[in-house]
Amino acid sequence: MNHEEYAKMRSLEDRYWWFVARRELALSLVRQHAVKDPFMLDLGCGTGAVLSELQKLGTTVGADYFDVALEFCKERGLEPLTQADAQRLPFQEGVFDCVVSLDTIEHLHDDHKSVREIARTLKPGGVFIMNVPAFSWLWGPHDVALMHYRRYTKKQVNDLLTQAGLEPVKLTYSVFLLFPVVILRRLLEKLHRGPAKVKLPQVSNSTNQLLLKLMDWEAKRIEKGTLPWGSSVVAVARKPHSVESE
Repeated sequence: MNHEEYAKMRSLEDRYWWFVARRELALSLVRQHAVKDPFMLDLGCGTGAVLSELQKLGTTVGADYFDVALEFCKERGLEPLTQADAQRLPFQEGVFDCVVSLDTIEHLHDDHKSVREIARTLKPGGVFIMNVPAFSWLWGPHDVALMHYRRYTKKQVNDLLTQAGLEPVKLTYSVFLLFPVVILRRLLEKLHRGPAKVKLPQVSNSTNQLLLKLMDWEAKRIEKGTLPWGSSVVAVARKPHSVESE
């Protein structure tokens, strides 16, 4: 992502419904599936809103590939931070209780190598919490502007995790109630001519609060089960405590 997109993220992520809802769902899943007071990695920490909240739940390291992202985190007063390629993580094997990576894996050329690296750095019994954009047929200028390589189905995420030796314990779509609106917007974006740009629809404060309530309802459903469709895939996977010998 370029500096303009990071600046836009920093200006919106503390209050805009999509960023807030994504963050609150991830925090809920950490509370539900990770050990108490975990040692965590926020991989692809961006401009720091998720990292700031994760540090309230345990000791958390922020990692991102881009200098500009880490500078925004420093402006928030966040540390420790490290610049890292998610496909070659600079951490020892088996150090983290939990790795959180939100809308990061789709940016990587070799997503399988990255998830294997994440699995390597997890302790036995540790959990990986992730989300990625869903459905390749939704591909459009939004993905181009954000420098995505792909969008996923639940099956593709399941295969990605299991092939890295992780055991999925939660696999669901999210942004379920608003999915028809997302479809319409993505179709309209495909008709747009000119440079690809990320266009987040402006909403009033009251609409923003309503959308947050809808997403809170979704998060409660996801805590207990799964949702059949949506614009994102959300997963929780656990590293086995041991590998049975053949």
